[in-house]
Amino acid sequence: MDVALLTKHFARIGARLKVPEPPRWASAVALDVRTDARGEFFEVRPPAGEDPDLEAVDVRPESRHLLLLLRRDGGKSKFLCGHDERHWFVAGVPEAAAAGTVRQAMDALKPGEVHAAQVAAGVRGEKRYRRKNAAYVRQGEWFFLPEPGMAVDPRLVLRDEPLTRGAGSKPHTLEFCYRTGGEAVWVCPRRPNGITEAEYRKLLSGNPHAARWGWRAMRRNPGVYVRGRVRHKDHATVTLNVWHRVVMNTEGQSRAMRNVAFLD
Repeated sequence: MDVALLTKHFARIGARLKVPEPPRWASAVALDVRTDARGEFFEVRPPAGEDPDLEAVDVRPESRHLLLLLRRDGGKSKFLCGHDERHWFVAGVPEAAAAGTVRQAMDALKPGEVHAAQVAAGVRGEKRYRRKNAAYVRQGEWFFLPEPGMAVDPRLVLRDEPLTRGAGSKPHTLEFCYRTGGEAVWVCPRRPNGITEAEYRKLLSGNPHAARWGWRAMRRNPGVYVRGRVRHKDHATVTLNVWHRVVMNTEGQSRAMRNVAFLD
């Protein structure tokens, strides 16, 4: 890894890069966005005793993004690093996409529903990479696709509902939320990914104190629809005047995400 060259590439998009000495137990490359007295910076933590093969294969100063390629253990992983609204981010790119440029990586992070919505709405060219166009509104890793004709039972609408991709991520808050289908689970700070009803009952029978862990009934992998304001401390609030279907980006499908410490 040519640290000097990587530092130069990150500087071209207006970012700082640090490569600290790895702890002895580190066995994999880790990418993170951290903060010091000067603000945010990218950090690459190499494995102990290893010089990883990491290079910037595409750098786009005008959009403040670059694409990193990691070659390791006979495989390749790619990471999109850039600036989104207020903060820097890093996202693993699905390996199946074979993305070689920043734009291709952005497209690879869009799920099929988003690509279909862009075609249906006639979104072309530069508009496909904006946070808001005729096909969707995006906030961080979440896409909101308009469903203007949708009608819901107002008795089933939830208020100020958290939207999260799992343990460690900072939730987005939905002013009005409607969920369909999915699996009923119990969630608390000690079980952020949720446990089933049977697992919940078994846990309480073996540990009665667990009843005081602050549980909340939720649904795993449901259809989610949102209307009103969507808030997140790292992003500008968006307001959706009609119901929108919620779809997450595809970074969770990439093996590269195992190397990413950053969670929005």
